[in-house]
Amino acid sequence: MRMTYQDWALLLLLSVLWGGAFFFAAVAVRELPPLTVVLARTGLAALALAFVLCVLGERWPFRGKAIPAFLIMGLLNNLLPFSLLFWAQTMIPSGLASILNATTPIFAIIIAHFLLADERMTRNKALGIGFGFFGVVVLLGGNLLDGQGFAIGGMLACLGAALSYGFAGTYGRRFRSMGFSSAQVALGQLLATTIMMIPLASLIDRPWTLVLPSFAAIASVVALAVASTALAYVVFFRLLASAGAVNTALVTLLIPVSAIVLGALFLGEALAARHYVGMALIGVGLLAIDGRLVSKIMS
Repeated sequence: MRMTYQDWALLLLLSVLWGGAFFFAAVAVRELPPLTVVLARTGLAALALAFVLCVLGERWPFRGKAIPAFLIMGLLNNLLPFSLLFWAQTMIPSGLASILNATTPIFAIIIAHFLLADERMTRNKALGIGFGFFGVVVLLGGNLLDGQGFAIGGMLACLGAALSYGFAGTYGRRFRSMGFSSAQVALGQLLATTIMMIPLASLIDRPWTLVLPSFAAIASVVALAVASTALAYVVFFRLLASAGAVNTALVTLLIPVSAIVLGALFLGEALAARHYVGMALIGVGLLAIDGRLVSKIMS
């Protein structure tokens, strides 16, 4: 599927919203166990979206035949990847987690090729993914070469999360034909996740026994829920319907770029030469996958 300029704008917005998620999660899991953070993230985000739907006057989505679809989507797009990524960030740096998460488009292309008739893998997509993933590695290459010993369990967990996201992107296409708005789909799958997470977090983490976290941890969870989840998923499902699973998965290649730019603008962090090289490689990859510039050059 060919992306419009509006799709590209939504993709960039989504990268900023999800780029901050790794930072917020890293702060939160220092004081709270991963499953509790997942429960708080999805529960608060569901409340925020429920309020939005009430204001907009849209109907309640979590009912009837849609419930099984929301449960599956909640499992693939929230419960599994959130839990795996948050657990991984207790062992490995958030930068490395974002690199491994950037393998999502690779999994998405393979999955969509076999499951979706209009998402066949092309030479442009394969070439673009290669450039994009290499660009992400270059961006945070210093983190890989600084001699730290990274836990293999954490790295495998991130790859498992990326695989789950790949399946979620393909499965989520079905909501386009069910007549739901992006906000309704986001609320439905977040509510489903919250329902599944309550007994899981209660059994494993027993959150009522935890010490009250700091203001920084609480603020991070709120930001994770409202900005990086509620708002981000409205954008995600709208983009999924208009741009397709594979194109939407490209956001994972932009997330490290967003994190570095936000750090430079608001935290005074300096960009190294490899950051510019990495962003250039990612840009080449996105252009190759989109195909329009290549077609113009060839013509």
